[in-house]
Amino acid sequence: MNQQQLEAILTAVDREALQRYSIHLYKSVSSTNTILWQLLSQGAKSATVAIAQQQTAGRGQWGRQWTSGEGGLYLSYAIAPQFDAVHSYQLTMSSAWGIATALRDRGIPVTLKWPNDLILWGRKLGGILTETKICGGKITQAVIGVGINWANPVPKTGINLHSFLTHQTETAMTSLEMLAAATILGITAGCEAGSEILPAYEQLLTSIGRTVTINGHSGIIIGVAVNGNLRVRLDQDSTEVLLPVGAIRLGYEDEGTDF
Repeated sequence: MNQQQLEAILTAVDREALQRYSIHLYKSVSSTNTILWQLLSQGAKSATVAIAQQQTAGRGQWGRQWTSGEGGLYLSYAIAPQFDAVHSYQLTMSSAWGIATALRDRGIPVTLKWPNDLILWGRKLGGILTETKICGGKITQAVIGVGINWANPVPKTGINLHSFLTHQTETAMTSLEMLAAATILGITAGCEAGSEILPAYEQLLTSIGRTVTINGHSGIIIGVAVNGNLRVRLDQDSTEVLLPVGAIRLGYEDEGTDF
């Protein structure tokens, strides 16, 4: 990305809010999260943003590699939340809700898949990886990493916005720069809402009401706890169980479900 692209991003962001963001653009990096942690170690403040055209070592949840070819949006956003570490997953949920809402406001019907995926037409549009620094039981710094498919190649279970927009007669999203601006503003709105965002986050979840099997027992997903755990009500006795992130994997429409 060049200075002209930076200007396009800033133009799409509310001019009155520009002073709160410090945006750094890169052509290719190992990971925007890694770059942003480096910037923070050098004195960067909250609302510093790193954006790259390509990542050579992008990271997903649980250490998975995130394919980051040119044409996608790879963005990391710094925040200093100062709340209890046990509620760290609020950052991911709030960011997911904020980004999804920002895109929905622009005519793109994004929903969410627990815990951290952006969904469009039943396929993965993007994902979020939040990394934190903890001191004294408090999150003192966090980096929210976001990858969203714009015009980059995607797997069978994925979708990019370019292919979606070709089927739309009207859209308020016409460039990668506009997508970057919407993502920045969405993260800001989500993080400012904090724990109060949970009911709104649940409203966008595709998995509410979905049947799952846990240790041979059937149950129904009924919501998400404030700490990010998935709430499941078992059919046999109506007992509610909480599943931590990573305990269950919810698939996409084209691949079924893998538990």
